[in-house]
Amino acid sequence: MTMLQARHVSLTLGGQPVLRDVSVTVPPGWTAVIGPNGAGKSTLLRVLAGLQMPDQGQVWLGDQPLELWPACQRATHLAWLAQHGEVGGELTAREVVRLGRLPHRGLFAAPTALDEAAVDQALQDAECAAWQHRRLHELSGGERQRVWLARALAVQAPFLLLDEPTTHLDPPHQVAVVRLLMRQARAGGRVLSVLHDLSLALRADHLWVMQQGQLVSAGAAGDPVVHAALEHVFGGAICIQKIDSHWCSVPHLEP
Repeated sequence: MTMLQARHVSLTLGGQPVLRDVSVTVPPGWTAVIGPNGAGKSTLLRVLAGLQMPDQGQVWLGDQPLELWPACQRATHLAWLAQHGEVGGELTAREVVRLGRLPHRGLFAAPTALDEAAVDQALQDAECAAWQHRRLHELSGGERQRVWLARALAVQAPFLLLDEPTTHLDPPHQVAVVRLLMRQARAGGRVLSVLHDLSLALRADHLWVMQQGQLVSAGAAGDPVVHAALEHVFGGAICIQKIDSHWCSVPHLEP
């Protein structure tokens, strides 16, 4: 399968270094990127998606640098969900999700039966088929978030890059998204997501722990070395415990 890699990537924004010599390969399964605010998590995701060029280093997709891929081909390989999507607009939810098929059919071609089937599946997977004919501005924040997630799913790309996919969602729908990401990973997709909810992130297959623009640890979600790094980057304010066969983050309240 095509590989997605960052090779010695560094980036400075506003005079501040936000990525420092980061080298990673997106592994099979679901990987959660975690760390304190300002660690560089979202920036790394944007660089891997080709939305932000690094000052140094390169992102590679397969056997060539990402910037050498034609835009339409790159878009069929990398599906992107931003942390904050657009709010307004007169498009219906279904029309928004159908935009995810543009890399496959172009801007002016009519949707095919295959496109519509992909849209139907994405709406179902993101649990937003019930309001697919409502306009985006008529939906709540959580409903819009599921529509944007469905748009990314409709691309049917081998890499799914999600920046805070559980934003605006209530706990039941956060759990539903986690289950969806797990299904996508089991089906052979490579899912990379930034998450602030550590207990949700610990359900991933792999964790990337970041601090001050650096990747300080990477490994399986159950790896005690990764857990120790996670506790360290949060200054000992949390600890990782196993509860009912699942790893969870709990506050460390001892003085």
